[in-house]
Formats: sequence, structure tokens, C-alpha cells
Amino acid sequence: MRGLFAGIWPVCRKEFVHMMRDRTTVFFAFLLPVLQMVIFGFAIDTNVRRVPTVVLDHAQTQESRRMIERLVNSDVFDVRFAAANEREIYDLIVAGKAKVGIQVPPDYSRKLLAGQQAYVQVLVDGSDSNVTAQAVSTANGVVLQESIQKMLGRNPKPPIEARPSVLFNPALKSANFFVPGMIAILMQIMVVMLTAFSIVRERERGTLDQLWLTPVAPLGLMVGKMIPYGCLAFAELIVILTVMRVVFGVPIHGSVPMLLAMSLPFVMTVLGLGLLISTKAQTQSEAFQLAMGTALPSVFLSGYIFLIENMPWPFQAISRIVPSTYFIAILRGIILRGAGWAQLWPQAAALGAMGTVAVVLAARRFARGNV
Repeated sequence: MRGLFAGIWPVCRKEFVHMMRDRTTVFFAFLLPVLQMVIFGFAIDTNVRRVPTVVLDHAQTQESRRMIERLVNSDVFDVRFAAANEREIYDLIVAGKAKVGIQVPPDYSRKLLAGQQAYVQVLVDGSDSNVTAQAVSTANGVVLQESIQKMLGRNPKPPIEARPSVLFNPALKSANFFVPGMIAILMQIMVVMLTAFSIVRERERGTLDQLWLTPVAPLGLMVGKMIPYGCLAFAELIVILTVMRVVFGVPIHGSVPMLLAMSLPFVMTVLGLGLLISTKAQTQSEAFQLAMGTALPSVFLSGYIFLIENMPWPFQAISRIVPSTYFIAILRGIILRGAGWAQLWPQAAALGAMGTVAVVLAARRFARGNV
């Protein structure tokens, strides 16, 4: 066993020395993830509210004004323009000044008083899918509620009432959903980038040949290089969690020690992935390109933005080999739902297996002289 990890501590000490000397890299390793989290955490907001709206009320009656007022009170529609004709509604939406157009026909009140079916036309800019879905859903809900009141009379009490209760994120804050997942993405990108340059840097400095002449075992070299960057990754994780809690006010419902413990297999996996890239790349430019190639699957196929179950099955299969898929599930489970080991051990086990495979493959490539 000792021979398997021979040279681990000298390599580890050497990497710590190089890391401390390269203070710029360490500084940006902490600064960039925090800046990215702050920027994206505040910029990404899926809660659609106060959508610019233009209104054309042909009826100009008490009933039409009440319907428009109910739409405005939903906090989704913000009436900023009053159009004189249908062409003006269309022009405002085309120009991007309004996202929604509400048009009440002249016979709206007459049909209501006659007991006939009346309609309100809602024109929605379909170039923004989030706005479109929320505007259509809200408009249908308001119209349905108004229709029920008309049928049941004043102060109606429908026979069936839904009373939804949102668990874990009752305020529906986007930050509570996006920020925990963002931690996995930022950590993977940063750690893979840092470790991807380690062996390539040895080659370009001419010290790789010296490593071949030392009694350093391949696995000892890999693990020795991983330990310093692993310590840096955990320090970075603590800083990011602190920013998440203080700046965005995202509560951590689960155990923080459990979160740190279950982060270990993820850190090992991304460290191993970075080292595998480092044994493959011949130059730092190639290492950078390969490292960035892991970023897009982490963002789009990990469940961070899009639901994995809604993807075609080939992409679902790819998502199962993306480390961020499992770590995002761990982060959201512990931070948002207060889940523990009993619920999240499969994700931790999958990351542990992936990390072991990545480190062993990197060591084998080094042992065979493929670097």
C-alpha cells in the first residue's frame, strides 16, 4: 500500500509551495466564483411580475374597467400604455415596449348583462417563453375567477377550493432555487480549471522528466497533487456558502457538517477529472479548451436549469455521467429540503465511484507514459 502511494507527501508539499507562490491564481480562485454568484444570483429571476402591458378598452364601462383592474391587481400586468386602436397595440409589442396587450371589445358589458359569453383578448409576446406562460396562466386564472363570481353571485363560495401550500420555498424566491445549484457549477468549473494545468505546467517547465526519475508512484503523484487543490476547493465552498447565506438569505435547512462531508466525493471527482484532462492535454491552451468543454454539460444537462426527466433519453443518459447532476441534488436536498444521509447516499456513492475511476485513469495514463 505504501508503494502504491509512494511520494505522495513530497508531491503534496511541492504543490502547496507552488500554490502559495502563485497568489494571483489563489486570489482569483476565491474572487471569481463569489463575483459570478453575486452577479448571476441577482440577475437570474424567474418570477415574472409587472410585465409592460398596453390596454385597449373599447367598452369603457364599469364591467370592463373592473376586469382590467383585476388583471392589474395580479401584479403580473403593469399597464403602461393606453392604445387608441388595434394597430397601436401591435406596434408597441413589435417595438418591445409592451409584452402584453389587453383588448376589451365594445359589446363586452352588453353580452354580460344579456347572459351571453363575453371575451377579453390577451395578446402576448411569444418571443419570451417565461413571460408568455405566466401571462397566459394569470389571464386565464383571473377570467376564470371572474366567471365563477358571475355564475355564483356576489361573495361566492365555490363547492371545491384548492389550498396549495409550497414547501421549503414558500416565497418562491428564484435565488433559493438557483443559488444552491450554482455552487456546483462554479466549483466544478474552477476546480477542473486549476487542476487541468497541473501536469501540463510540469511538462512546459521541464520538470515532468525529473518526476519520472524520482521514486514517485503514479497514484501517489495524482493524490499528492489533489490534496492542495482539494483544500482550496473546500475553502472556496465555505466562502460560497457564507455568501449564499449572508447576501442572498438562503437558509440551510439541513446539517452543514453533512453537507461538507457529502461534498468530499464531488471534490474528489472534479479533481480527478481535472487531472485526467491534464494527462491528456499537451499545452495549457489545450487543457483550457478541454476544461471548458466540461462546463456546458454541467449547466444544461445536470438539472440546474432544465428538468432531466423532460429531456430525450440519450441526454438523460449523458446527465448520469455529469458530476454536477449528483452534487446539485445533494446541495438542494440538504440546503432546501433538509434531507440527510438516508435520502442522499445514492448520489454520494455515485460521485465516489466516478471520482475513484477518474483518479485511477489519470494515474494509469501517467504510469504508461502517455503524458
